Amino acid sequence: MPDVLTKEQRSYNMSRIRGKNTQAELNLRRLLRLKGLTGYRLHYKLPGKPDIVFTRKKVAIFIDGCFWHKCPLHFTEPQTNRVFWMKKINVNVRRDVETNRKLVKDGWTVLRFWEYETKETPDEAV
Repeated sequence: MPDVLTKEQRSYNMSRIRGKNTQAELNLRRLLRLKGLTGYRLHYKLPGKPDIVFTRKKVAIFIDGCFWHKCPLHFTEPQTNRVFWMKKINVNVRRDVETNRKLVKDGWTVLRFWEYETKETPDEAV
C-alpha cells in the first residue's frame, strides 16, 4: 500500500519525533527527583545512548517507544510501506539486544522500560 502522505508531509511528521527529552523521559526524571534519586547523567556516551545513567552505580536506563522497539503489548504493524518499517524496527530490536549484551559485559546494569510503563505505572518504574 503506498503512503497516503506526500514526501514533504511524511518528512515533516518524522522530523517531529524526538529522540531526546521525550515526555516519557521527562516524566521518569521528574519522579526520580521526587523520590530523591539524583546524580544521574542524561544521554551519557555509552553503547546504545541510554536515556538516564547512574554512573557511580553503573546503571543504564532506556525508555523504549512501543512502536520503534516493537512492544509485545502495543506494537501494531504499519499499514503503509510495511517492508521498509518492519526492517527498520527489527534492526532496532536486534540492536537493543546487542547493546544490552555489551553493557552487561562491561559491568553495567541495564534497565529498559516501555514508554507505556512510564505513563501507566510510573511508580513501579521508579
